Amino acid sequence: MALVALLSNPNSTGNRAHLPRIRSFCAQYPEIFHYEVENVGEIGEALTSIARVKPRVLVLNGGDGTVQAALTELYHGGQFGAQLPPLAVLPNGKTNLIALDLGADADPVDLLEKIVAIARDDLDSHIVERELIALTEGDQSNRPVMGMFLGGAGLADTILYCRERLYPLGLPNGLCHVIAGMAAIFSMLTGVRARFLPPEPNPVTVSLIRDGEGTRRFSFLIVTTLEKLLMTSRTERNGTVGLKMLAVERSGRALLRGFVAALAGRLGREPVRGVHVEHGDMIRIESEDTCVILDGETFRATRGRPIVLRSSPPVHFLMLAA
Repeated sequence: MALVALLSNPNSTGNRAHLPRIRSFCAQYPEIFHYEVENVGEIGEALTSIARVKPRVLVLNGGDGTVQAALTELYHGGQFGAQLPPLAVLPNGKTNLIALDLGADADPVDLLEKIVAIARDDLDSHIVERELIALTEGDQSNRPVMGMFLGGAGLADTILYCRERLYPLGLPNGLCHVIAGMAAIFSMLTGVRARFLPPEPNPVTVSLIRDGEGTRRFSFLIVTTLEKLLMTSRTERNGTVGLKMLAVERSGRALLRGFVAALAGRLGREPVRGVHVEHGDMIRIESEDTCVILDGETFRATRGRPIVLRSSPPVHFLMLAA
C-alpha cells in the first residue's frame, strides 16, 4: 500500500521544467508511487495500476486537461470501486484553474511535500467536496466527459484566440492571457472587428436563462463547479451547489454593470441587467455553430446537436490552502 500515488503527464507545460525535480523528490520517498504517462490516452491504464497500490491520496500532476482526462476515466472506469481516495492537484499546466481553486498556488515540489505530510496525518480537516460537470454532445447516450470549468460564447472565442494566435509567439502564459483579455474587452467596447482581434461570437441559446429564454450574443459564458472562480454568492440546494453559471450579454454596459456588482458583492444576490447568474443541475447550450471549452478541450454545439451539461455526485479533493 502506498501513502501517495502521483500521476504525471510529462507533456504538461510546467512539467517540462519541474518534472526532473519531482522525480528526484519521489526517489527520496519510497511511500510515493509515481506513474508517468506518455499521453492522456494512457491515463485509464495508469489508474488501473495505481488502484492496486491503494494510495491514501491520489495526486494529479498536470494542467486542467490532464485533470479532466483523469476525472473522466475515474468516473467511467471505476478503478477504485467505492474507495476513491481524495484527489490533489499540482499546478503544472497553462492555466491551472482547478489547482488554484484547491489552494495549490506554490512550487509543485513544495506542494508535493505538503501533501505527503498531510497524508501521514489526519486527512479529514483538508478534504472538500466538489461536484463535476458531465458534458454530452447531442443525446444522453454519449459517453460524458467530466470537468470543472467550461467557457463558452465570447469567452471560448477568446481562449481559442489566445491558444491559436498568442501562445505560438512564445510569450509567457500570463502575458498571453492579459493580451487576450484586453483584446476581447476592446473589441466588445468599441465594436471594432479585425483579424488581429477575437471574432464576434455567434448567437447561442442557453436554457437556464429564465427571464425570457432566447438566442443572444454573450461576451462571457461560464459554467463551473469551482468555488473561487466566480465572485457570486453561494446558493446551496439540499446541501449541494450544482452547476454555477455566469452569462454576460455582449454589451459594454452589461460587462461594466457585472464588474461593479461583483466588486460590491451584489453579483448573484440581486438582478443586474444583462448579467445572468444561475444554479441548476442541467444546462443546455445550442447554436448554429459555437464552441465551448471544458478544461482545455474544445466541443462544438450546433443546431440539433446541443451541448448538455449535468452535475455529478461530489468527489473528495484535498484542499492545500493554509
